[in-house]
Amino acid sequence: MGKLRREDDPLLQNLGKRIKEIRLNKKISQANLALTCEMDKSTLSKIESGKVNISYLILFRLSKCLEVPMSELI
Repeated sequence: MGKLRREDDPLLQNLGKRIKEIRLNKKISQANLALTCEMDKSTLSKIESGKVNISYLILFRLSKCLEVPMSELI
């Protein structure tokens, strides 16, 4: 079995999809969420695409900016 690439990791993909789903339900643009969370829009795009593994701190910041518990993101 080959090595799983980060961008193919289903856990990261599901996390990104969930963040995007919540953001869209709240009618927040990617640019506005990135600005509120003090991150680059390109970083948020990579998170929502499941292409990067995020830290606990970033997950916490996203939950606060989206006004949802961290458990709702994961």
